[in-house]
Amino acid sequence: MSIVKKNKWLNVSVTAALAVGLLAGCASKDEKGSNNQSAGDDTTKGPITLTWFDANTKGEPFTDAVAQEITKKTGVQVSIQQPTGNPTEKLSLMLASGDYPDVVLMSRGDASLDKYINSGAFIPLDDLIEKFGPDLKAMYGDTLTKTRYKDGKNYYLANWYGLDSDPVFGMLMRQNLLEELAPDKADGSKPLTTDEFETLLKSFKEKHKQIDGKETVPMTMNGENMGAILGTFKGMWGLKTYYDNNGTLQYDVKDPKYREMILYVNRLYREGLIEKEFAISKTQTWIQKLTTGTVFATPAAYWDPGNANGALKKDGGEKNQFYPYKVVAPGVDPAHTTFGPRSSLGWDAIAITKNNKHPEETMKLFNYLASDEGQHLLLWGKEGEQYKMEDGKRVPDPAFLQSFKDNWDDTVKKSGVRKWLWFVKNGLDPNGQPYDMAVKYKRSEVDNLALKSLGDSVWDTAPYDNLNPDGGTPEALTAQKVKDIMDQSITRVIIAPNEAEANATFDKMLDDMKKAGDEKVEEIINQKYKERVELWGNK
Repeated sequence: MSIVKKNKWLNVSVTAALAVGLLAGCASKDEKGSNNQSAGDDTTKGPITLTWFDANTKGEPFTDAVAQEITKKTGVQVSIQQPTGNPTEKLSLMLASGDYPDVVLMSRGDASLDKYINSGAFIPLDDLIEKFGPDLKAMYGDTLTKTRYKDGKNYYLANWYGLDSDPVFGMLMRQNLLEELAPDKADGSKPLTTDEFETLLKSFKEKHKQIDGKETVPMTMNGENMGAILGTFKGMWGLKTYYDNNGTLQYDVKDPKYREMILYVNRLYREGLIEKEFAISKTQTWIQKLTTGTVFATPAAYWDPGNANGALKKDGGEKNQFYPYKVVAPGVDPAHTTFGPRSSLGWDAIAITKNNKHPEETMKLFNYLASDEGQHLLLWGKEGEQYKMEDGKRVPDPAFLQSFKDNWDDTVKKSGVRKWLWFVKNGLDPNGQPYDMAVKYKRSEVDNLALKSLGDSVWDTAPYDNLNPDGGTPEALTAQKVKDIMDQSITRVIIAPNEAEANATFDKMLDDMKKAGDEKVEEIINQKYKERVELWGNK
């Protein structure tokens, strides 16, 4: 304690003896090693540690070079809470006990999200964003308006927000075989009609009964991922999340085009063009079948056959791989196909809980990570190590970029780049470069054809996200019953032995849905949709 500083505390009437005594007392404390800094001086405290539940984490410690740089820049360390078992179950247990960490990252579609908000477990972020989030506000823009809760407040920040320009689904076909059967379609510049695609499957079946002594399969499907199967065929017919029937949202199966679509799949199945056992096929089995080189086509997300494509490319070159193509149903504008369902509001929600003792410091951390500088640290690494600047552009170290292709997991683990996927913004940075360097800086030949063939089929699912009844309500149980009816019935329609039975099965599904109470669920869906449109319109 200094004499000058101490004298400010002393009244002029205090005796000299008292002053000397006080000063002597201060000197004795200093001799014992007492700290002269105030309790609020961060220079003596060291980094703050925040506990952080991340539903997507692999449990890696926050100790890599990127993590260390984050702590250096923000004064915050992160203690990752690894979810054991099912993240949704862990979220429910944490909420029930009130024992949740400082920060929670969960799926935006998780039923726990509304529960965490309604219970007060998540704190409103609006004032914190206004005071400590200038970079965050600039990056998120109108997304903050669209992620507001029904009370008009922001309780979480979106992750992987902004509309991704990449499509999702496509009819994947081996390019070398497509060049043989329909050479004018192989470069992806011209879409195929559903009739042309059916003819292709038949031609393949006739011309290639065997490949390398093995029986061929015109088209196989991953029965464990019906979402990808139906997503691909819905894309051909331009179908979306719901059927918009003159301004009223209904289940997609009620769209007349959905029946047309599913009957088309049934016809392909009855003609022996789809592998008979697809319904019991698991992902691993599906990949193994693709790897054999005996399959011509499969409906899926264009990145799904990654390992199979790697093996096929090694055996027969680039054109031996599965590439994504656009197939268009009768009467559908090719530009209005819907192979690319993407939500501009992202996949995850990142929130601050009421247990957090450092909300201001946490928002400052959020602001840094969401900023342009923070995003480049998370997704590109450190300048001079993982990349360098040339003419105002970032240029990744070639060996580092290649390491993602050679051993993705090992590269992420060792470098820390793309390990902490928080507040990620889709799209391009101010220099016109992708934020997601590892995936989008240098695209593969399969990626490039996906963008060429299907890039115009991307559409924003955000208006229709999470409109189902709130979890725990009677209507939520009804919605689950309706979903179960649809899931079980659609497969039966596909494998029906004739068109009449396929139609009858489809009609029974609609009747069972009605008996289960689907119209009550649709009322809630429409009410939530109306509220959302009004909320988004109120800036």
